[in-house]
Amino acid sequence: MKTQIEYAREGKLTREMTFVAESEGLSTDFIMDKVARGEIVIPCNTNRPNQKIAGIGTGLRTKVNASIGTSSDICDVDLEVAKAKAAEEEGADTLMELSAAGNMDKIRRTVLANTDLPVGNVPLYQAFKEVIRKYQNPAKLDPEYLFDLIEQQLDDGLSFMAIHCGINQYTIERLRKQGFRYGGLASKGGTYMVAWMDINKKENPLYEQFDRVCALMKKYDAVFSLGNGIRAGAIHDSHDRAQMAEMIINCELAEIGRDLGCQMMVEGPGHVPLDEIEGNIMLEKRMSGNAPYYVLGPIPCDTGAGYDHITAAIGAASSARYGADLICYITPAEHLALPSVADVREGVRATRLAARIGDISKYPDRRENEKQAAMARRDMRWDDLEKYLLFPDVAKSIREERAPEQKETCTMCGDFCAMKKGMEIFEKDITDKR
Repeated sequence: MKTQIEYAREGKLTREMTFVAESEGLSTDFIMDKVARGEIVIPCNTNRPNQKIAGIGTGLRTKVNASIGTSSDICDVDLEVAKAKAAEEEGADTLMELSAAGNMDKIRRTVLANTDLPVGNVPLYQAFKEVIRKYQNPAKLDPEYLFDLIEQQLDDGLSFMAIHCGINQYTIERLRKQGFRYGGLASKGGTYMVAWMDINKKENPLYEQFDRVCALMKKYDAVFSLGNGIRAGAIHDSHDRAQMAEMIINCELAEIGRDLGCQMMVEGPGHVPLDEIEGNIMLEKRMSGNAPYYVLGPIPCDTGAGYDHITAAIGAASSARYGADLICYITPAEHLALPSVADVREGVRATRLAARIGDISKYPDRRENEKQAAMARRDMRWDDLEKYLLFPDVAKSIREERAPEQKETCTMCGDFCAMKKGMEIFEKDITDKR
């Protein structure tokens, strides 16, 4: 079985490429060319052929990922399934199953059985948690167990994996020489790998045996997401030497992975002030050969806890504008608690809105929907307006809950309606462009 990138390089159009072209309104030649170059990836584990298809990369709509998963404090399989279903209902394009407690094999398989979305994970979570459970010491992790676990998870049907290959001895040395950080380390999997390397005085096996990881990913045609284990957890750490060292390594590995026939994404960047987002994306695109960029947030300030879905949406809109390809949602519970089903819904909605805002700027030729919405609002055609809205159910509910006396207006302005008066003045002058 060949991978999407190998088929594309041979000029063979796959079912997945055809679907992406049709859903995005683009030519199959464009999609095949970008897949061949590694600028578009399609998560599609060969063991899970009936999952939804989502193209991620250059020229495509910015996609949204939702993350779920248990913790040691809240471990409820049914709750995670409910979150997965909520994320899919709200329009997420991909899902990450990030459980770190309970029977993680059962949870993963149950989630896969209850969603049609492409599902990814971070294999280091289960690897370290199982070793801690068995030996009470994460440093006892055997690299052979880690590689076996990665294959087991892929065999279950995971279509992409965040694998922390960019952490190596050089990266850790940068952390030490710069005097650590204001915000510490934010990545769970990355931090435990740093601890493993520090205690064992060994190189990261995922970096040291990168070709072996690629062989596993290639076997299932899963997308390799180069994990951002040294991402900044505070804006004052943004683009420090440690983060940049990891980014350079990940971009190099993206090139190597493509040459080996793997679909490759790069992850980043965590907490980043708004004025640095454009530069961050430019660097990733330039250094990686335009590999798809999976952006975690980003979060452009550190003081929005409780509303970090809004904080991150601001960063996400800017990221999408400058070329990010997949945005990992942030929920209102970020930094505070494991998200609830309601948090998941709110997070997906906020991130979808941010992605649309970014895409409107990134692709000016795709603004027709916005124009149609504006004209329907101008003409007070409320039923037509709902067709163009991202969240028509919410809009309809609000309007019905506070219904106006005059049906054509709304209770924001009532009989003092600017739209109504404007139409009275200029109705004869309006050119029908519908």
